[in-house]
Order: sequence, then C-alpha cells, then structure tokens
Amino acid sequence: MTDLEFMDLAERLLRAVEAGCDALNDETDADIDNQRTGGMVTLTFPNRSQIVINLQRPLHEVWMAAKSGGYHYRHVEGTWRDTKGGDEFFAALSRAASEQSGLDLQFHP
Repeated sequence: MTDLEFMDLAERLLRAVEAGCDALNDETDADIDNQRTGGMVTLTFPNRSQIVINLQRPLHEVWMAAKSGGYHYRHVEGTWRDTKGGDEFFAALSRAASEQSGLDLQFHP
C-alpha cells in the first residue's frame, strides 16, 4: 500500500467515525463530543471518558485508545483489522463506545 492509498483509506475511516458520532447524537442520548485535530479524533463521553483514534502514517496503521486498552489496525482485504486479535475496527469501536457510555452504540464503516 502506498502512503497516498493509506491516507485515502484512513481519511474515510475518520470521516465515518465523525459521521457516526453525529448520527448517534441525533438518534440516541449518547451526547458524544468529537473533536478532530489533523489525523486524530477524540471522542469524549458525558462521564468524561475518552476514546482517541489517530493515524500512524509511517506504519500505515490506525490506533485506538479506549478504557479497555490500546489497539492497532491495518487495512487488510477491504477492512481495518486489529493487528493482534483480528477484530474489525468498527465492531471494536462500537464495543468500546458502548462500554464507556453505558448505551448500545453502533458505529458503521
């Protein structure tokens, strides 16, 4: 994968996270504050817990830090997969956001 391909795919992922926050805020009582700074999106929940998603350009990875731990994702066969456990990014984000918010929150690519 070239740097340009990585940035295109990673940008789509970050935009999907931002759009997911907006949709969840419209459809639920989640009240997620999402702030983007360059290649990093920080989701802050009403209880002040956070999930941070940031791009690691040299490694062609997306990293996510949540209360449950830190995770590294690479784009493999059309989807972002955890480099250790193989979990899909949006499933893991949904799980972490649900745990931290106390609501059933679903993010989608």
